Amino acid sequence: MALSDVKCRNARPVSKLVKLTDGGGLQLWVQPTGSRLWRLAYRFGGKQKLLALGSYPLISLAEAREARDTAKRLLLRGIDPALERKLQKASAEDTFRSIAEDYVDKLKKEGRADRTITKVKWLLDFAYPAFGDKCVREIDPVTILAALRSVEDRGRYESARRLRSTIGSVFRYAIATARADLDPTVALRGALVGPTVTPRAAVTDPMALGGLLRAINAFDGQPTTRAALKLMALLFPRPGELRAAGWDEFDFESSVWSIPEGRMKMRRPHRVPLSRQAVGVLTSLRRISGGGSLLFPSVRSGLRPISDNTLNAALRRMGYGKEEATAHGFRATASTLLNECGKWHPDAIERQLAHVENNDVRRAYARAEHWEERVKMMQWWADYLEELASKNARVQIAGDRRPLKLADLWSGDPLTRAKSD
Repeated sequence: MALSDVKCRNARPVSKLVKLTDGGGLQLWVQPTGSRLWRLAYRFGGKQKLLALGSYPLISLAEAREARDTAKRLLLRGIDPALERKLQKASAEDTFRSIAEDYVDKLKKEGRADRTITKVKWLLDFAYPAFGDKCVREIDPVTILAALRSVEDRGRYESARRLRSTIGSVFRYAIATARADLDPTVALRGALVGPTVTPRAAVTDPMALGGLLRAINAFDGQPTTRAALKLMALLFPRPGELRAAGWDEFDFESSVWSIPEGRMKMRRPHRVPLSRQAVGVLTSLRRISGGGSLLFPSVRSGLRPISDNTLNAALRRMGYGKEEATAHGFRATASTLLNECGKWHPDAIERQLAHVENNDVRRAYARAEHWEERVKMMQWWADYLEELASKNARVQIAGDRRPLKLADLWSGDPLTRAKSD
């Protein structure tokens, strides 16, 4: 016999469980404790199963019957109502924010640089207000594009492009972990304003480079800053790799600088052959900054390196605008001139620049470090810079009409200029 609201309301507990049947498998379980619970008994895959529908009177008889009918429709389509509910519950918990946080944790476990993690978090903060708390399966391209447009409206076209890429990475991670079916950012390719790419300024004309080298030698700021600029020209690392360098990374007997993977952009250890000129600069530098662990300690704290802007600020003080020269530009300078001279294998130059081959197949086979050639190349490069710096150079010591010797001019003591001031 079908249940009625009166019968449900008047059901009283006894010493054992009582099951009141409504029909179609719907039952009201009256527990000895007094609680009244809706249950749906059904068969799926040849097995007897039970689905909880809530408690009475929170779930009324009419609502329980509606839930029963919904479950029956799923059964007719070959879907297990219990499994469908579990999937819906999991889907509701799979918000973009929760998956993005999992993705960031994954990057940390992979050993990505702190700077990379910070950048990803910064980009994701633009997405959270728009759809951070929405289920990933409910986020469509239109919703994402609105968030990207809000970044574009501020004139930050490159940030918008990187945000689209980062959001896409989160969705691909969600797909890989069975929490999403597709990546909606694919439909947004070409929808954003293309940023105007401005390469970092670099001096690539040999004569102009000679002038820059002489300007560095004549720089009247901190001797350590002048030494850093010399090493940037001689070794052309990424500025951050040099700024944070420690003395324990240098083997003067073997003339090798070994940069640990934690400070490399590509998270791979890197070795740099040291020319005679580089060793000369380092040896002199150690007399003025060798008391601590860092080559270039900050003037405020010996435990921290000089700031990102120190080297570029020095170039500006020397009269070079940001459109003429940058600290990072020394890499482009070396790459351009070393390739143009035709003396060195392009792969040797790329290895020295610590670039990683983009092609996966080629990268798998191109594992050679070209070490011997790089040792010769770095010495040739230092000799070449020394020659450029010496051309038409008339830097003089105060009170002395004699020009500086070549060794003093480029590869010598970083304190030379300070003594002459």
